[in-house]
This record gives sequence, structure tokens and C-alpha cells, in this order.
Amino acid sequence: MPTLKRQFGDLGENYAADFLRRQSYRILDRNFLTKLGELDIVAARSGGFLSSKIKELIFVEVKTCDSATPLAFAAQNVHFFKKQRLIRTAQLYLRAKKIPPETPWRIDVILVALNGQNQLVKIEHLENAVW
Repeated sequence: MPTLKRQFGDLGENYAADFLRRQSYRILDRNFLTKLGELDIVAARSGGFLSSKIKELIFVEVKTCDSATPLAFAAQNVHFFKKQRLIRTAQLYLRAKKIPPETPWRIDVILVALNGQNQLVKIEHLENAVW
């Protein structure tokens, strides 16, 4: 059984995945786990209307907090060493899934704030947050 912290994080990831779908992203993977780390969400943007060709691959780190915590504080948890792990894990994903090397990719951060009833209060999408 997952811990309460894990359940809270999973709920935030579900809200983030729904948010991305509403923004026309396609979810390819969730919780891709390696020895180096985990990718919460792997999403893609296609080349255009009804195109299945991936235009850009997006690796998403989700940080979930309660609504009393400023989102900027949650964002600080994506520190230098976490960024390095995300980059290396993204590179492992690209190799494991045999993604063509010319495919553009980036790492985004989505910040999710939930109230005491675990309902979404605020969501913020930081594109290209890790480089």
C-alpha cells in the first residue's frame, strides 16, 4: 500500500496529466522508473492536426503541495541535483524507447496545489524549466 505522501503525489500527477491532455498533449508514459530516478509524466506534441508524428517530447516533473504552501516553495524542490537526475533519466528514456536522436525534447515542471479535500486549487506549468 502506498504511503500517504505517495498517494498525495499520485493525485497531483493525475491532475497534471489531465491538465496536459486539455492542452493537447498526448501522454505516452507515467512513472518511468530507472536506477537513476523517475519521470513522472512523458508527453508529446504532434506535428499538427491529426498527425501522429511526434513534434516534441516533454518530460514532466510534478511537484504537489497543499494550498497553504506557496508554489514557488514547491518549485525549489527541483534543485540542481534533481535536475541532473531528470536529464540523465530522460536520456535513458530516449535510448530505451529508441526515440530518433533528432527528436526535440525538453523537461517541464508542473506545480500542483491541493486543498484539504485533495481538490485542485492551482496548477502552474513551467515549460523548459530544466536545462
